[in-house]
Amino acid sequence: MSDLAIRMTGMRKSFPGVLAVDDVDFEVRKGEIRGLLGENGAGKSTLMRLLYGLYRLDAGRIEVDGKEAHIGSSHDAIRLGIGMVHQEFMLVPNLSVKENIVLGFEPGSSGVFSPGESRQRVLDLSKSSGLPVDPDVVVERLPTGLKQRVEILKALYRGAKTLILDEPTAVLTPVEVVELFKSIRKMRDSGTTIIFITHKLQEIKEITDSITVMRRGHVVGSGPTKDISIGQLANMMVGREVIRSFSFNPYSPGEVLLEVKGLRVAGRRKAVAVDGVSFAVRKGEIVGLAGVDGNGQSELVESLIGFRKPLSGTISVKGVVTTSLDTSKILEKSVGHIPEDRLAQGLVMDFSISDNSVLGIVQKDEFSSRSGLIYVDKVRRFAENVVQAFGIVTNSVSMPAKNLSGGNQQKLIAGRELSRDPDLLIAAQPTRGLDISATEYIQSLLVKSRNSGKGILLVSADFDEVLNLSDRILIIFEGKIIGELSREQANVEALGRLLGGVSA
Repeated sequence: MSDLAIRMTGMRKSFPGVLAVDDVDFEVRKGEIRGLLGENGAGKSTLMRLLYGLYRLDAGRIEVDGKEAHIGSSHDAIRLGIGMVHQEFMLVPNLSVKENIVLGFEPGSSGVFSPGESRQRVLDLSKSSGLPVDPDVVVERLPTGLKQRVEILKALYRGAKTLILDEPTAVLTPVEVVELFKSIRKMRDSGTTIIFITHKLQEIKEITDSITVMRRGHVVGSGPTKDISIGQLANMMVGREVIRSFSFNPYSPGEVLLEVKGLRVAGRRKAVAVDGVSFAVRKGEIVGLAGVDGNGQSELVESLIGFRKPLSGTISVKGVVTTSLDTSKILEKSVGHIPEDRLAQGLVMDFSISDNSVLGIVQKDEFSSRSGLIYVDKVRRFAENVVQAFGIVTNSVSMPAKNLSGGNQQKLIAGRELSRDPDLLIAAQPTRGLDISATEYIQSLLVKSRNSGKGILLVSADFDEVLNLSDRILIIFEGKIIGELSREQANVEALGRLLGGVSA
């Protein structure tokens, strides 16, 4: 076993009402890229958090480089040469790249911070790993792809020999994915062991050497990547054949449901994030809004739904100006909203799954009396239907939403909004973090809604999703709509050029 970087045997971890990892064995060899696949709630993230010391195991044994390891915290994991890059970056925005990388691990034999020494170490590490960065630039000025490089360099700087990458391509453009894969291969070839977690099967086939698949807390298959087809991977993940093809009715858009004219919106870190945007969404169409994160799409969606008041311009829903209305009044126009930030905008984490399943639903007479008395049984039955339809992993709808995995929280939000059957749906990253089965189901519901005459604004960083589902694609770059592609015009090359700001 001397060639094993990590060996985990008999791993077990439970949470209230959920057995997340049940007698799991997992191993990865030194200098290989191992893919870890599974639906939300399958236990893969829990397993990696046990390895990184974010959770304490209930039972099991971990070996690092052939020796038993007792990992009670992330500090223990780092000391043993294990690093983890999370899907949500953990950087200090107003510090430089160099300062973020060395923070807490400043060099110097006497423990004294040496700016010159740290800068050179960052430059050397950047070159050797194939992850070029400017050590002096402030992190908040970086695009998403470069922020991810900083996170990886931060882990390598701390001595990571085994690197866990959690959904590393979720917010990257196709060009950035290609660059990331080059860097991953270079790290592997220099001896770094990589554990690569993703829902994208084509990527897992392209970048990994071996694969482990989990389902419902158990390992259901593993082996060399070359010996396992994409179809077999999908079967192992969900326990059935997955068919991701959709039947679109002929494109025949109807009346305008959403109209935006000359919209300007202030940004989170800039004076103007949305700059003079105009577009419309009609009945019977899916309009995709594509752009690299940070180009104004978040602020645009927040203004459409009433979370952020525009500086100027107008927003109309079904011919009624909604620019100055609050969110509840906008929802009353038969508008649904799947927010990109489920923690801040989608759920009340301490509320039960039942309560969250009806949160914000405006047809209140269905679930409560005029005096405000809640019909608990009706709410519970509605929640149980949402849980069953969307495959939410839970033993009880009475459980707090905070006890669900991130992916299952996203399923709950999508299930609540789609179950309302709105005329206009504003869907921001509706499948982010979802497994292949839930993604397939939600995408099919979006197409079904479109076919039944609903209008959908689809904002997604998954550019395959935008290409596959949209009747029209709008490209947003630095707060402006710089191009539009019809279904016939849309392809990876054309979209890629526009995403980079090339409008001609």
